[in-house]
Amino acid sequence: MRKAYIVTVALFALAFSLASASDPAPLQDFCVALKDYSDSKSAVFVNGKFCKDPKLVTPEDFFFEGLNIAGNTDNKVGSNVTTVNVDTLAGLNTLGISLARIDFAPYGENPPHTHPRGTEILVVVEGTLFVGFVTSNPENRLFTKTLNKGDVFVFPVGLIHFQLNVGKTKAIAISGLSSQNAGVITIADAVFGSNPPINPEVLTKAFQLDKNVVEELQKEFGDHNY
Repeated sequence: MRKAYIVTVALFALAFSLASASDPAPLQDFCVALKDYSDSKSAVFVNGKFCKDPKLVTPEDFFFEGLNIAGNTDNKVGSNVTTVNVDTLAGLNTLGISLARIDFAPYGENPPHTHPRGTEILVVVEGTLFVGFVTSNPENRLFTKTLNKGDVFVFPVGLIHFQLNVGKTKAIAISGLSSQNAGVITIADAVFGSNPPINPEVLTKAFQLDKNVVEELQKEFGDHNY
């Protein structure tokens, strides 16, 4: 009986170690993501993407053009994010990095959001930004800083953060992320603009707001009818 118990524990330990093991680096030079899955029969599926046959890879697979072009900030928040991730630059597949350009209109903001799969490091190229992030429960500690041209700030993976242009002129920032596709969850959009909408009773209690206020916010962010 004791021997069977030891064997069972050993098998569980082995299974857990295999399940939690990970290799932080790719096991080949590159794994260019296939954009056209019709060629997938001769491809390998790695990390959510089919890999292009290495013999068919070209310099264009590692190239992205246009990050010098300003994004359109004519919207409610006054900002625009141009993302260079695995979906727009196939050569990033399995490399664990991506890039983004953030344009801000005067007093525009990149509203509170989180990247569930990546840490972000941001450098201000032009203008002045007020940035910050909030730590997890229970402290919910707020870290903020005013950044000028050339300043750098880091937003730890998964934490809610924001950037606000506090200048009278436009601002530009470049962000690097520690994932080929860090993902983004904009808090207001996710909470009040989910599809289908979250039951207003849930949000009324969570945010301690009147139900009418919650429903108005849901209409604003999700254009839902009640």
